[in-house]
Amino acid sequence: MKGPAAIPADRIGGGGFRYFDFVMAAFVTILLLSNVIGAGKVSAIDGFVFGAGILFFPVSYVIGDVLTEVYGYARARRCIWAGFGAMIFLAVMSAVVVAMPPAPGWEGQAAYEAVFGAVPRIVLASIAAFWAGEFVNSYVLARMKLLTQGKHLWSRTIGSTLVGQGVDSLIFYPLAFLGVWDTAQVFTVLVTNWGLKVLWEALLTPVTYAVVGWLKRREGVDVFDQGTDFTPFRTRV
Repeated sequence: MKGPAAIPADRIGGGGFRYFDFVMAAFVTILLLSNVIGAGKVSAIDGFVFGAGILFFPVSYVIGDVLTEVYGYARARRCIWAGFGAMIFLAVMSAVVVAMPPAPGWEGQAAYEAVFGAVPRIVLASIAAFWAGEFVNSYVLARMKLLTQGKHLWSRTIGSTLVGQGVDSLIFYPLAFLGVWDTAQVFTVLVTNWGLKVLWEALLTPVTYAVVGWLKRREGVDVFDQGTDFTPFRTRV
């Protein structure tokens, strides 16, 4: 049985992929849920305190790696913009619904605000960090794929996460918490959570290999970003 064909990204047509839409939907879904459900809870295990969202938010980076590795940077870029738009809509919708006056006798307003009433500063930090971190992650992976000639997938999934999550953390934690938390605490949490996210990515490497291999076989392509315009400021493939 023949393997997937290695094709430069600039020679790929506009459609024809069977699973791209499903991967894109998974990317946006996990992104939104990790920001809504995970962001609303702080957990502690054996005295180690962390945001519960850290368990699932890195999965969006894994799917981002899959998108870039299988479908190329340009299609991953479309997904990042889709996620960016979804996060903005989520923030606006949350703010509007929280601000609406509750019905007489309804006792859930305080709990609703605790979950969905995020501070605007934190929302801005989250959206900005996601946008920058995901684009850096995708760019680094695409470039490393060219440099490694498609070999050593583990090196580019982990390497791109090191850089992408680093950018994400460097933007989010100072922008969200400097002046609110002690400065040393901000950077301690920044480094700790960055390390945990990268470790999570490394642990999921076998899953990434399995998903990437399956998709490449099913789609019949292996996209290399030769001739790709790497600007993030477009959505056209």
